[in-house]
Amino acid sequence: MKPNIVFLFTDDQRFDTIAALGNRQINTPNMDWLVQNGTAFTHACIPGGTVAAVCMPSRAMLNTGRTLFHINGAGETIPPEHATLGETLRGAGYHTFGVGKWHNGTESFHRSFTAGGEIFFGGMADHWNVPVFDFDPTGKYDTRCLYVENPFSSNLTRERHCDHIHAGRHSTDIISETGIRFLKEHPAGQPYFLYLSFLAPHDPRTMPEEFLEMYDPAEIELPENFLPQHPFDNGELKVRDEILASVPRNETEILRHLADYYAMISHLDDRIGRVIAAVSERGELDRNIFVLCGDNGLALGQHGLMGKQSLYDHSIRVPLVLCGPGISAGQTSDALVYLLDIFPTLCSLTDTPVPASVEGKNLLGDSRDALYLAYNDKHRGVRTRQHKLIEYVVNGSHQMTQVFDMVADPLETRNLADDMALVENLRRELFHLRDEWDDLQSSWGQTFWKGYEQ
Repeated sequence: MKPNIVFLFTDDQRFDTIAALGNRQINTPNMDWLVQNGTAFTHACIPGGTVAAVCMPSRAMLNTGRTLFHINGAGETIPPEHATLGETLRGAGYHTFGVGKWHNGTESFHRSFTAGGEIFFGGMADHWNVPVFDFDPTGKYDTRCLYVENPFSSNLTRERHCDHIHAGRHSTDIISETGIRFLKEHPAGQPYFLYLSFLAPHDPRTMPEEFLEMYDPAEIELPENFLPQHPFDNGELKVRDEILASVPRNETEILRHLADYYAMISHLDDRIGRVIAAVSERGELDRNIFVLCGDNGLALGQHGLMGKQSLYDHSIRVPLVLCGPGISAGQTSDALVYLLDIFPTLCSLTDTPVPASVEGKNLLGDSRDALYLAYNDKHRGVRTRQHKLIEYVVNGSHQMTQVFDMVADPLETRNLADDMALVENLRRELFHLRDEWDDLQSSWGQTFWKGYEQ
C-alpha cells in the first residue's frame, strides 16, 4: 500500500528556528522529533519572489513543481495545464484533504483536493478572526472582498465574505484540530494526503499566553548581523513589512519581535505534536511520510530589515524536513535545493508518475551546483556551494553588487565585491541561469536587466 502523507506548511518560518538544527533559544520538541527521525535539508531555499507577498509565488512553485518565471504571473492562480501536487496524488488513488491557507486561486484548490475544511484563500489575517470557507465539492467559492486595506482590524475581517469566522480561536488551533479530526475519521485502507497549511508564524504575531510566557526578550540574543538600518537603498525599504518596526531599528523592539516570533513557532510546534500523535494513534507512524517546510523566511532585524523582500539567507532559506518510509533517519543534507523539488520527490516516494509540467528535481537523488535567485524587478542573485552574488537595480539603474563567502561568512556581513575575478565568475553563472530560467521573457526580468545595463 502507498504511504500516507501529512504535509505541514508554515508561513514566514525562517530556516534557523528549529532547536534540533542549532537554535538553542527556541523550544520545538516536535519539529525536533521530525528532524531526529528524518532528513533535514539545511540549505533549502525559495528562488525569491516577484511580488512583496513572496508567499504567493512560493506556494505556486511548491504546489506545481515549477520555477519562478514558469508559473502563472505572480502565482495568484494556477492554470489547468500546470498539474498540482494534490491533483497528481488524487489521480494516483490518494484521498487528498486540504486545510488552511491556499493563496493560489479557487480553481486549483478544487482540482487538488477530494475534501477539506477551514480553507483560507487570502494572504494574511488576524489569527483570532480568520475568515474561512467550508469545503465546497462544486468548487464555487465566493471570495469577493477577501482582501481589505487593513488586515489587522477584526471589524474589517468580519466584513469579508466567507462561510464563517471562529472568533476568539487561533488559526493554528483551527487548522491542527481540523487535521486531527480528519485523522480520527478517515477509514483505514485508502492512502491519504493531508495538507495542513498554517498562517503562523506570520504577523500579526499573537498566540496563547502560555507560549508568549516561554520567552523573555531580555534572554534572547540579538542576531550578530543586526543593523540599525540597511546600509543602502535596496528598492524595498518602505514595503509593508519594513514599517512594522521603527527605523533606525531599536534593539529592544527587535528582541520583542523575536520573542513573539519564537512563541508563535512554539505554539505551532505544540499543535504539530498533536497531529503526529493522531497519526500514531492510527498505528500508522511506520507508513506515514511527514513533510515540514516554510514558504519563506523573515529578517526581523538582520541587515536592518524586517521582511522577506530580499535575497539574503534570512529571507529565502527555509526549514525543510522529510520523515518516513524511504527517507534516512537522523540525517542532514547541505545540498542546494528548492521547495519546488518536494513535488517530484513525493512522486518518487509514492511510485506516482511525475507530470510533464513539473520542473523540480528529486531531493533524494538529484543535485544542483547553483541556485538562481530573483526578487521582483530589483534583485538578482546566484548561490553556489561557497558564494552568493546579489545584484541590485533601483530606480532604473544598477546600484550595488554584493558577494559573500557563505562558508566563512554565513551571516552575509562582509562584501567581497572588490574581488573582480570572483565577481565575473559568479556573473557568468548568473547569466547562464537567467537564460535557463527564461527570466528575460518575464516583465520583471525585462525591467531588471534593462536597468542592469545602465
